[in-house]
Amino acid sequence: MTESQDRKALRRQAMDLLSRREYLYSELIVKLKKRIDAPELIAEVLTALARENLQSDQRYCDSYVRQRSARGYGPERIRLELCHKGAQDEQVDTAMQAAGHDWYELARRARVKKFGPAMPADFREKSKQLRFLQYRGFGGDYAHAAFADE
Repeated sequence: MTESQDRKALRRQAMDLLSRREYLYSELIVKLKKRIDAPELIAEVLTALARENLQSDQRYCDSYVRQRSARGYGPERIRLELCHKGAQDEQVDTAMQAAGHDWYELARRARVKKFGPAMPADFREKSKQLRFLQYRGFGGDYAHAAFADE
């Protein structure tokens, strides 16, 4: 195939991926490298898609924050996951601010959903619930606030 045909085929593959869901630029590079070994061509095609706003890291981050917070995950876990996926810190910060979540309320809801509305009876149960909230990505302030009286 000619370079022009390769470019068109690669663009079509990238568009097929993007038609299903959003991807980070770095995720698309990894996926497309499995299909074709032409890093310069991949970068060129993905840069064109980003320029046309068909691929957007910021849009991906916004969507990811919405999805994960709706499933009961806290800001620390979401931030860590996005950074591991290759998102830039500025994009993550912007997405977190744009979401406008009350993380204290989300921590409380996550605790109530998992353990019920009753406050823990003893220290052991409270520790268990705190560990759960911390695992979910709610830092100390958010996790402790989840035990405040409503």
